[in-house]
Amino acid sequence: MKIASYNVENLFDMHRDGTEYEEYIPNGDWGWTDEMYRTKLNHTAQVIAGVHADIIALQEIESLNALKDLKAEINRQGLYYPYYAFAKTRNSAVNVALLSRYPIQSALKYPVNYSGKYRDILEAKIDINGTSLRVFVNHWKSKSGPESERIACAKRLLLRLKELPKDEPYILVGDFNSHFEEYKTFLKSRKLNDTEGITGINHILHTVDEKNNPITYTALQHDQGAHYNLWYELSPEKRWSHEFRGKGEGLDNIIIPHSLADERGIEYVSGSFNRYDPDYLFYKGKIYRWQQSRHYPKHHLGEGYSDHLPVFALFRL
Repeated sequence: MKIASYNVENLFDMHRDGTEYEEYIPNGDWGWTDEMYRTKLNHTAQVIAGVHADIIALQEIESLNALKDLKAEINRQGLYYPYYAFAKTRNSAVNVALLSRYPIQSALKYPVNYSGKYRDILEAKIDINGTSLRVFVNHWKSKSGPESERIACAKRLLLRLKELPKDEPYILVGDFNSHFEEYKTFLKSRKLNDTEGITGINHILHTVDEKNNPITYTALQHDQGAHYNLWYELSPEKRWSHEFRGKGEGLDNIIIPHSLADERGIEYVSGSFNRYDPDYLFYKGKIYRWQQSRHYPKHHLGEGYSDHLPVFALFRL
C-alpha cells in the first residue's frame, strides 16, 4: 500500500467565493479562465497518476468542487479513487483533502482554534482490508509568521493523538511548513524563533529526543511517545521537496508512530520513503512550479505543476 502527500499549489475552481487570491478570481485580471483551470487540473492529475498512490493527502485545494473535478480528471488519466474527504476551513482560501482507493470509514476535521487563522486538520479513518488506519492531513501556518503559530497546530494535533488508544495505527502527513530539522534551521531567525528554540514538528511531536537527537526507526520501536520522520530514509542531498530562495526544504513530511513499527497490524516498509521527482517536474534545475507572468498584464501561462514535490512511503499488513 502506497501513501503519499502532495501540495498541488493553488487549485481554485471557477466559482467565485470571495476568499480567492487575486490571481485566481474567476475570469479576473489575471486570466484565471475555465481553459486555464482545465489545464491546471490536467497537470495536477498527471502528477498524481504518476505517483499512483493508494491514498494521497492533498493541500491547497480550494473547494469540494475542485476536489471532485480533480478526481474526475485523474480518472480520465487511468487512476480511480472511489473515496474522498475534504476539510473546509472557514474563510480559508485553500484547504486540505484526501483521495483513497480504500473505504473511508469516517472523516473529521479539527480546528486549531476558531479564529479562522489556521487551516483545520483532517482526520480520515480508512479501512485497509479489515484493519483501520487513521490518516491526519496537515497544512500548518506558513513561515510568514513565527514558530509559535506552528506550535499551535502541533499542540492541537497532539491533543487528538493522545485521545487515541495506545496502539492505534495512524500516520501524520502533509505540508507542515516546517523543515524536518526545523530546530536547526530556524534558530538564527528572530522572526521565526519566538519560542526559545522549541518547534512544533520536532519538540511537540517528539521527532527528536531531549538532547535534540533525531528519533531513529530503531528508537521508535521502543518509544511509544515518539515519532519518526521518514526524511531520514533518504540521502542528505535528496531531503527536500520545496525550494525557498534557492535552498531545498523538507516541508512535506510523512511521520509515523510506534504503532507502525511494532511488527503488528499495519507496518511501515522500512526504507521505502521517497519523493516523486521525475524530470518533467523540473525546469532549468528548479522545481517547475505553476507559471505566472509578472509582466503587465499579469497572467497565468498555463505551464508548470506545483512548487512542491510529492512524497510517498509504502506500508503493509
